[in-house]
Amino acid sequence: MMVTKNIVCPVCGASCDDIQVELEGQGLTVRNACKMGNAKFQEVVSPHRIKEPLVRVDGDLRRASWDEAIEMTARILANSERPLLFMGSETSTEAMEVGIHMAEFLGGIADSNSTVCHGPTTMGIQEAGRVGATAGQSKSRADLTVYWGSNPLESMPRHMSRYAVYPRGYWTQRGRFDRTVICVDPRRSITAENADLHIQLNPNTDYELLSALLTLLHGKRPHQTVEEVTGVSISEMERMLEMMKSCNYGAIYVGLGIASSYGKHRNAELAFNLVKELNSHTKFVIGALRGHCNVAGFNQIASYLYGFPFGLDFARGYPRYNPGEYTAVDVLRDRDVDAAFILSADLVSHFPAACSEYLAQIPVACIDIAPCPTTMISDVVLPGVIDAMECDGTFYRLDDVPIYFQPFTSSPFSFTESNVDTMNQIFKRVKRIKGK
Repeated sequence: MMVTKNIVCPVCGASCDDIQVELEGQGLTVRNACKMGNAKFQEVVSPHRIKEPLVRVDGDLRRASWDEAIEMTARILANSERPLLFMGSETSTEAMEVGIHMAEFLGGIADSNSTVCHGPTTMGIQEAGRVGATAGQSKSRADLTVYWGSNPLESMPRHMSRYAVYPRGYWTQRGRFDRTVICVDPRRSITAENADLHIQLNPNTDYELLSALLTLLHGKRPHQTVEEVTGVSISEMERMLEMMKSCNYGAIYVGLGIASSYGKHRNAELAFNLVKELNSHTKFVIGALRGHCNVAGFNQIASYLYGFPFGLDFARGYPRYNPGEYTAVDVLRDRDVDAAFILSADLVSHFPAACSEYLAQIPVACIDIAPCPTTMISDVVLPGVIDAMECDGTFYRLDDVPIYFQPFTSSPFSFTESNVDTMNQIFKRVKRIKGK
């Protein structure tokens, strides 16, 4: 039996790095991981794993050699006038980098999960800037934690126990007893049940509530109608604001509730502005609960390389960025691309029906570890290597800190060592077809 410690979990943005794995034959025991993490680790020994390349012939997927599958993938991309290269979150930034460079080479579009995830939050940061901190800083210092539009006990089960509420920090040595928790959520979630104060606002009124809090912070009283609109009394808003102003160090964690309700990136912009203003009274920071393990990685590397966080269009030979026009959902809805390459993502399951319908009509190649609706409509299916389990690389944690991960086993394939290796092989073949 092989026991490996300090493995990084490749499921959510928490990137827990204290996982212990015991691998013996086809048996896998995982310790310290949450239910989602344990289920992900079991993919290593899953009988449903995609273990060989598949190509579509006469309407049906059949087994193919690796070289044939790579060649067909390269030809789909090289023969396309405007391909979409979608970099899913459950792979390394190294693999994403190759995909973005390939999109630039082909004059295509590069996008990632953040386009349908915390894209609006990222746009809010562009509008307002962000007062942020590492997860370790907040763990050590924060005596007030605000979960706004997020429910970590179900979506990110170890966030409260590792980073925010229950751990003993340097200045919060009694753990939960030294912290106050506020939950802003229209639903009575289990996170709200465990909070000291639950602000149960009406759905889609985050913007109005944030505006009212800013008005109170400026020493003025908001109009009485805000109570009817938000479902929150002004006295309750004042109570929340007083808790925020009187803490030593506060941390707000925004979820998709703030990014997907009416207002979208304007909600996030106001939240970041509220935190900036609170810093006139006490120390306050804000961060997003990133749902996928490396969704922040694409934003980081795309911004570093090309200046924009997602939805990059290289049709003119240089990067352009315009959410709503060059983002994946929109180019598929408008039938603005003629081929797609999908890495470690299941677009057919998660995109609007019109987008999935169009994907089924154009040439598609994908890399994945298990059968899913996207593999069912693909013309080429390449077996994926599981990052943090079978190869090394880098994830960006939810606080934008890069986490280097190492595997506890090796790639099960003789033809590729990692998704980076597969991407490089495809790119090399594309260049050869293009004669460059």
